[in-house]
Parts: sequence; structure tokens; C-alpha cells
Amino acid sequence: MVSLLVVFLDLSFLSSQGENTNMPLTNTNIINAKATGTVQKLTDGEGLYLYISPSGGKLWQMAYRFNGKQKTLSFGKYPAVSLQDARMRRAEAKEQLAKGIDPGAQKKEAKIAAKTAQKEAENIFETIAREWYVSYSPSLTEKHALKLMRYLEKDYFPAIGKIPVTELEPMRILDVIRPVEAKGRINTAHRLSNLASQVLAYAQITGRVKYNIASGLTRALRPDRAQSYASITDPNGIGVLLRQIDEYKGHFSVVYFLKILPYVFTRPSELRLAEWSEFNFEEAMWRIPAKRMKMRREHSVPLSPQVIVMLHELKEFSGEGKYLFPSVRAKTTVLSDVGPLAALRNLGYTKEQMTLHGFRAMASTRLNEMPGVRPDVIEAQLAHKEQDSVRLAYNRAEYTEERRKMMNGWAEYLDGLR
Repeated sequence: MVSLLVVFLDLSFLSSQGENTNMPLTNTNIINAKATGTVQKLTDGEGLYLYISPSGGKLWQMAYRFNGKQKTLSFGKYPAVSLQDARMRRAEAKEQLAKGIDPGAQKKEAKIAAKTAQKEAENIFETIAREWYVSYSPSLTEKHALKLMRYLEKDYFPAIGKIPVTELEPMRILDVIRPVEAKGRINTAHRLSNLASQVLAYAQITGRVKYNIASGLTRALRPDRAQSYASITDPNGIGVLLRQIDEYKGHFSVVYFLKILPYVFTRPSELRLAEWSEFNFEEAMWRIPAKRMKMRREHSVPLSPQVIVMLHELKEFSGEGKYLFPSVRAKTTVLSDVGPLAALRNLGYTKEQMTLHGFRAMASTRLNEMPGVRPDVIEAQLAHKEQDSVRLAYNRAEYTEERRKMMNGWAEYLDGLR
């Protein structure tokens, strides 16, 4: 065995530049020590001293020898590291030296290990997924963003959250998705696949992996044949539904929500969360802010005379508040979708016959069959995603009057069916 010579420095090593070389330090000594413009070293014994810089900064250090070489170990700055803490660290260093361990080298190795652990933690699936979510979620509606986080926390994090993305294989992701697919939730399975692909695309962009192993994973799943929302599109059926809504007795928020929705055919949440400040009655225009739109861009809804009349009626009930449709229980909160859905069911319509989203399908189907109404104008009013950004800009700039004419015609059409 190689013999190790461990020798603590004599205090005379420090005496030329220090003070109080024969007595241990006290808190008073340390507090009273001031900057002198030169280096000071106040010794505490057994190699421990307080290094005082020319400007007055104080740092705990320990002088020691290991294998015949003089070395210095730093314990941290005072007062963050107290005198008592420094002495404890000196005792720990002496214990390591007694075992033949270089405390300085051990400290460096610990730092390297901590950095390695931190880097590994930054590269696990959960960390990257949360990073991606912070970056991506502001572009989503609150409901959609919450749904994505639920998928991550319920399905992905327990199964692969702690695995470094460099070690992930496609089958590990499929193992998460297959049980969902086996339950017949094909659309959800595809959503999970796309979610993993988005997270790993972010990992690729940020340099964590070279390849997105989840790209194209949906090809391993059963085809998603998502069904459209149930809707009544037969003119006679629409007339019956509108008359039933007129006759429905319930809370004003529920009644007027169901009366107005067929005429504006926005997404139900866009109308349900509407605020009075969004409506310009002089222009007969409702401007829905981008934060509430699925595509995260402001959307304008021309208001027909029929809708204006209903809004003025509604104002008698909720005009002094923030929301058009306050909750049945409290005016300070907004109506949930439970009430309008329950009303449809009370009117005798099952979920296979009519849904709140079905009013959009109703309008799209009937409008596309009307002469003189261009499909592009219908799509613009439905606020569907337009892939061509140039075309989108044109639609928003040029379709306003066409959309206003279409919405007025649609209102008259509904009145006729009623």
C-alpha cells in the first residue's frame, strides 16, 4: 500500500500576513476585521483561516498537505458560512484526510457529479415536456392547454417521465398509448401520439436528441375516424328545434344562450364566455379576443338585427354585470355548458341527435347549399384554420361585408324555418 504523508501546515505559514495566530477566532474578531487594502488571513487553528481580500470580502479556507503537496480548500463566504459551519467543514476534511482521501479532489468530483445529475434531470422526458408546455400553451385556449397537461400527468409522466429522451424508444411510447387504443378511444390515442411527437420535436430543436422518434407514430395505430358532432340539419327539424327553444322555460342565461347560438354559430365556449365589453352595437359587431379563440386570433362576428334585439332583451337581465350569461348560481361567474346541454336533453334531444357544437354544423351545412354564398366566406365566419397565411389575410380584410350580408341572410332563413 502506498503510504500517504498528511501534514497540516504550521501556523507560522499564515503569521506573516495574518493576525491572532495563537488563539482561535471569535465572532467578534471576524466582525471587527475591516479591509486594509492588503490581504489578511485570520487563523483559527488546524489549517482553518479566514481570508480577507483587500476590499474586505471574507472567505473561509483551509490549508493542508496531501501526498507531500501543499493545497487549499475553500468552504464558502462569510457570513453565509458561519464560524461554526467552517469548523464543522474543517472537521469533515480532517476525517477525509485521515482516511487517505483528498478533500479538495473529493469536492471537485462531487461538483462534477452534481452537474451530471442536473444535466440528466434536464434531459428526462418530464422536464422537456414541461419546458415545451410553458412555451406552447400560451398559444392555446385554457381548456385545450389543461387537457394536454392532463394527458402528460396522467399517461406519460408516470410511465416515461423519468427516462432521458436519448434512451427512449418508439415502443416505450406505444406502451403508453396501446391501453388507450385497446379501450376504443382511438381519437385520444392519436392525440397522445401527436403530443409525444410535439414534445420530442421540441427536444430535437433544443439539442437534446438528434431524431424525433415519435414522428409518424400514428401509423402504428388504428385509423382515427372521428365522428362529427351530432347536429340537426334538416330544415323542418331546425324549425321544430327553434320553436322548442322559444318555448323553453328556464334561467335567462340558458334560454338566451340557446336562442342566440344558432344565429352566431360560434364555438359554444366563445359565446358562453362573452363579455359585454366585446360588443359594439353601433357597428353591429362582436369582436372575440384572440385569447378565447381556438386559433388564437381575434374573430369578428357581424350581428344581425335579430341578434341585436335578443342582446337588448338580455341586457335587461345581465347588462350591469361583466358577462352576458352569468352563472345560475352567481352573477360574478359565467354559465357552464351543463345548463344548455341539460336544456337540449330536456327538450328531448339525445347526444346522438343534437349537441351545442351541432349548431355550427347546422349553419355550415345549410349555408353551403344556399346560392350566392361562397364557401370561403363560410369558412372565414366559422373561424376555421386557414393554411395559407396570404389567403387568411385576404379573408380577414375583404370578407367583412360579405360575412355581414351572409349573417343577415342566415338570420332571416332561421326566422323563416321557425
